[in-house]
Amino acid sequence: MKKYHLRKNSEAAIIASCAAVLECPGTVLLIPTETVYGLVCRWDDRAAIERIYALKKREPAKPLALFTASAAVLSQFGFHLNRTAEQLAAACCPGALTIVVPSPAGDTFGFRIPDHPFVLGLLRRLGYPLASTSANRSGEPDAGNVDTALGMLEGQVDAVVDGGAIPPDNRASTVVLAREDGLQILRPGPISEARLQAALRLGRE
Repeated sequence: MKKYHLRKNSEAAIIASCAAVLECPGTVLLIPTETVYGLVCRWDDRAAIERIYALKKREPAKPLALFTASAAVLSQFGFHLNRTAEQLAAACCPGALTIVVPSPAGDTFGFRIPDHPFVLGLLRRLGYPLASTSANRSGEPDAGNVDTALGMLEGQVDAVVDGGAIPPDNRASTVVLAREDGLQILRPGPISEARLQAALRLGRE
């Protein structure tokens, strides 16, 4: 397991993480975000996604979210965003907001544009989304540092990016279902419903 310290060389960590994800199928990374530590892999790497489920003991029915550098990147890979999702992303992202969008197939997918320099740098260098989830065993508290995350996982990740301890008062992202006719809060978080509703009103004026 390789380990990189952001305080020493953030650019080297981005380059190494990007290479691992691109060149080694099945690669899972443990990385910091502005909310909690998370697990990420290529969004289209089925082997890596299955490893994440095993590491977390996560129920297969619970989908992973996507990290993306922008809403435009998602559209390049065939992900459709409705007007509400586009307006929320434009007004509140990057930030601690996961936007869930109904799909034509009748299911949903969620995405987030993280407000963290390392994660955004990695996403921009890659040019495509990453599958993501919090780095904790399912049902247990979120991890605010590398040691806590590693202690909860069922097995090893391929590389760890240590960004130091995340402030204990940080909260996991707000999760919102973005419908064409409005929104629904699925999980309260740092971004309030009042701010989200204000963003929609402003976008539709």
